[in-house]
Amino acid sequence: MDPFCPIQWPRAILHVDMNAFFASVEQRDFPELRGRPVAVTNGEVGSCIITCSYEARAHGIYTGMRIQEARRQCPGIIQRPARPEVYARVSTRIMHALQDVSPDIEVFSVDEAFLDLSQCQKLHGTPLRMGRMTRESVYAASGLLCSIGISGDKTTAKFAAKLQKPDGLTIIPPWDARERLANEPVTALCGIADGIGNFLAQHGAYTCGDVGQLPISVLARRFGNIGRRIWLMCQGDDPDKIHMDVAAPKSIGHGKVVPPGTNDKKIILTYLQHMSEKVGRRLRKHKLEAKYFFIGLKLEHTWISDKLQLPTPGNDGRLIYRLCRFLVENHWHGEPVRQVQITALSPAPQKQQMDLFAHQHEIDAEINTVMDEVNERFGEFTLAPARLLNRSSMPNVIAPAWKPGGVRQTI
Repeated sequence: MDPFCPIQWPRAILHVDMNAFFASVEQRDFPELRGRPVAVTNGEVGSCIITCSYEARAHGIYTGMRIQEARRQCPGIIQRPARPEVYARVSTRIMHALQDVSPDIEVFSVDEAFLDLSQCQKLHGTPLRMGRMTRESVYAASGLLCSIGISGDKTTAKFAAKLQKPDGLTIIPPWDARERLANEPVTALCGIADGIGNFLAQHGAYTCGDVGQLPISVLARRFGNIGRRIWLMCQGDDPDKIHMDVAAPKSIGHGKVVPPGTNDKKIILTYLQHMSEKVGRRLRKHKLEAKYFFIGLKLEHTWISDKLQLPTPGNDGRLIYRLCRFLVENHWHGEPVRQVQITALSPAPQKQQMDLFAHQHEIDAEINTVMDEVNERFGEFTLAPARLLNRSSMPNVIAPAWKPGGVRQTI
């Protein structure tokens, strides 16, 4: 059957993948960067490449590579400091524009989205036509190119989107999906990493077609319902639906890399207080609070960490910082630290009940409210504890779970 015929598909899923998104925004905004190898890092002092342009990738540069190594491999590479606020604004415009194609949209990450086109075929026509509409909408909203994959399920659509970059439109009709995936390595599909791949290899399954020869019960016994989904994904029949609602967060956290080999207690405490205030601010912004917090210090090969708790659920950075001091005083013995991490676990809606210490809590809440209002108007940490005058100058980054609305909008 011709995939481009006007016959309606029973299910049509489109995946949009922005091409080298951060680097493409830099090249868009600074014409002198166009056609040149660009590497985006977290600030001028960032040493790890967040993403890079296709011109840089042609030289073997890749995300996660150290900038020093990249310069040896490509002496002409241009380092650009990330501008997360700009990327967030561009992404938001793109996601809003996609709703003109289909209201059934799942924002997968800052530079990816799924659209369910199934109910829009009578309105807009064939999946091919809607794919072209999507490219036009993305370019009109952002001035950027994208790659698009269309199929009958999310996994195959995402696989298709990466086949033609940086400006492709690939269609794998649902009736061809199983055959098209049959010879592909199982790890070519999103969500199947080396761990699952090794398990399948132990059972003689290296390609998606091999997985189809296994009884589905083999995966179900090992992975439960996820195993059943993996089996179906390999057949081009991923049952996962478009998730339009942003799920409540299971955690809210912030971490920061510290200067290599740091064993100065004052510096470590400054980083921890910085992250405590950021976590507290995010909790308050979305009227959430948490009782349990993961506090961690990353060493070279391991972590010093603990799950600590407040007497009652809260969102005050000063209380979170007390937990950090407890960890440092009781578990850290001068080892060089590479990163700090603070994560609020299972945050829940803020309660308004009174307690024995209600008067003091009201005073603290009023202080935080004033501080938050000032910082919202004049910039982050315009008002802050004195210690944070010496905080890291490393800029914020966009978390992988960023969404253009809800609690994940914060960077």
